[in-house]
Amino acid sequence: MKQVKTLLVAALSLWSLAGFSQKSFKLPYVMHSHNDYEQPIPFWTAYYAGAGSIEADIYLEYGDILVAHDREDIHPSRSLRSLYLDPIQSLLKKHNGWLSADTSYKLQLLIDLKSPTNPCIDSLVAILERYPDIIRSKQIQIVLSGSRPKPEDFHRYPEYILYDGRPDEVYPANISHRVPIISESFRSITKWNGYGVLTAADKEKLVKIINETHAKGKKIRFWGAPDFINAWYELGKLGIDFMNTDNLHELSKFMARFQQTSFRNTANAGAIYKPTYKSDGSKKPAKNVILLIGDGMGLAHIHAGYTGNFANLNLYNFKNIGVSKTHAYDAYITDSAPGSSAFSTGVKTNNRAIGVDHTGAAVPLLPVFMKEKGKKNIIVATGDITDATPADFYAHQSERNSNLAIVRDLANEPIDLLIGAPSKGEEEIIREMPQYKIAHSITELPEGTNDRWVVLDKKAGLSMPKGRGTWAVDAFKRSIQYASKNKNGFFMMQEGTQIDDGAHGNNMTHVVTEMIDFDQVIRAALEFADQDGETLVIVTADHETGGLTLVNGDLATGQVSGHFSTKDHTATPVLVWAYGPRSYLFNGVYENTAINQKIKAAVTR
Repeated sequence: MKQVKTLLVAALSLWSLAGFSQKSFKLPYVMHSHNDYEQPIPFWTAYYAGAGSIEADIYLEYGDILVAHDREDIHPSRSLRSLYLDPIQSLLKKHNGWLSADTSYKLQLLIDLKSPTNPCIDSLVAILERYPDIIRSKQIQIVLSGSRPKPEDFHRYPEYILYDGRPDEVYPANISHRVPIISESFRSITKWNGYGVLTAADKEKLVKIINETHAKGKKIRFWGAPDFINAWYELGKLGIDFMNTDNLHELSKFMARFQQTSFRNTANAGAIYKPTYKSDGSKKPAKNVILLIGDGMGLAHIHAGYTGNFANLNLYNFKNIGVSKTHAYDAYITDSAPGSSAFSTGVKTNNRAIGVDHTGAAVPLLPVFMKEKGKKNIIVATGDITDATPADFYAHQSERNSNLAIVRDLANEPIDLLIGAPSKGEEEIIREMPQYKIAHSITELPEGTNDRWVVLDKKAGLSMPKGRGTWAVDAFKRSIQYASKNKNGFFMMQEGTQIDDGAHGNNMTHVVTEMIDFDQVIRAALEFADQDGETLVIVTADHETGGLTLVNGDLATGQVSGHFSTKDHTATPVLVWAYGPRSYLFNGVYENTAINQKIKAAVTR
């Protein structure tokens, strides 16, 4: 059963890319189904959740071994045989001696004796002997807890009977192998309720027990520990081997998603530039405007990038910050089309609409305004050139997926340089536009050229985990070289397209690496703005994607874990960051359409 292995291991595979790397990063524990018999469907619920350890309390009553938490709950129908041994036996038969199709899956059956050791243990052994496939299986270990025999009597019972130890017990060498696990009451060590973090003193006590147990070659379990997501993170950091839980469904989801929702950076931090602030907030008009749009980038995505970059982020050096309300004309939650169309047109429109108002009528775009002031217009995307955000600055369509119609609109708009990934049919249409030259890589763009270009670079469509490398920064710098010689300045929009892709996929590695890469574009923009002294840099998002919250992290190690509430967009407002001349215009709380007016005001004398 492939799912079982996924849930039990929940590990991040080794991968590396330009500027980032991440070693195998996994949870150190397996799931222990505490008091499993109280689940709606004992055994099977835990098995399909991927539990590697299952606990059953037993009593010797009515001449049988019965399963219950308290004596008054005993019923003859709820026997160890019917609830556990028979199902396990059926799996071994079904999978030819294995517990599942995944032959690496192992199971610990922890049996807690509630009746006196004798004759309960003798009756238990007699029943187990009827299941030779179980007691001989190397995938199954049977461990006794509760009313165990004294350590000196361990040898009196068959070798397949193992024992749950205690931290204060000493086991001679001849019986130590019979004690694979040490269990202890969590409450006997600390009163921590699972919120926040452990005190230093309590953490030290827990780590001491864990380390001493591991030094003996044994595994550790705490019963009575807090049982929710923060505790699962914090106890995992300490290195426990079995996570005691009554919340099988939630813990199994947490473990299954851990691979996607956690990131640890083992590379050097991305470069940080300290701005001079010489032109920041000045009242003179901006000659150049650089609008950087992190698609789907909410505050949690930004801070995940900050955490994954070892507490470093160029974006956090901005001083002028506003809040943009992102709803569309016809929906509380916007998609990318009306989200960035608001920046380009200054009006609210419907979801899926590009460069038109809610009636479908074309609206003049921001590049038209910039062209009238003699400025060059540059659009760059780490995705297809007809994706919603870049298209919002040169097209007028009511349907964002009309990519060929979107490309045709380019012929009538004043875009001087368009860079992004191609898709089928687009190049053929552009070749029919005499005003444009075509290149297939940013390196093919000639230095000193004043022609209008479309660069269809396949590398733009790669994600950071799949090897895009420094393409986004390189494209930004090449675009600046192209535009900065124009005496009247330029308008440039560059999109961090794939922050959104990572959030839609609920993949923290994708989100963080894209965020850190986008921040390197921000660094390059700040450097240029300081060198130029007349450039306004604006960083914002069209919307938030994924409903991301950050639930664990470590600034020192670049580790961050999160929880995504959806795979779609949310209505959460996004931040607007501004640097350079008239950056103060972007402070406050406003509709996303106001960004259009603020940009125009920033360049108007």
